[in-house]
Amino acid sequence: MKITPQEYQKMQKQASPPSKSYINIPMAFLVGGLICVIGQLLLEGYGALGLEKDAAAAWTSITLVSLSALLTGFGVYEQLAKHAGAGTLVPITGFANAISSSAIEAKSEGFILGVGAKIFTIAGPVILYGCTASVVYGIVYYFFLQ
Repeated sequence: MKITPQEYQKMQKQASPPSKSYINIPMAFLVGGLICVIGQLLLEGYGALGLEKDAAAAWTSITLVSLSALLTGFGVYEQLAKHAGAGTLVPITGFANAISSSAIEAKSEGFILGVGAKIFTIAGPVILYGCTASVVYGIVYYFFLQ
């Protein structure tokens, strides 16, 4: 069966629900912003406890990642992401959600061949290309911008 691009486009429009951008975009902005506000409050709170800026930043990241993993485990993060869309994907919490959801799905296959092998299924390419890009940027900086 051969389908023309026009027929495929018509089938795709019928199968895909229309996106409500006027709701999705502001919701993603608000939820992503709220996550960042929570991060800033944590940073200020850790600073008020007497931690230096670098230590407070590290504890803020640890707290956000832990909360995201915990909320993923309880199924709350998925419900939030359903309504907030990209607002939950962009911050550090989205990365933690990607890793923990992969681990939760693979748990039934065992810790080594399940969790150990599949934990980075979603986040692996991000880590790989992020590390590769940082090496390339470092080389460019060393040879050309120093």
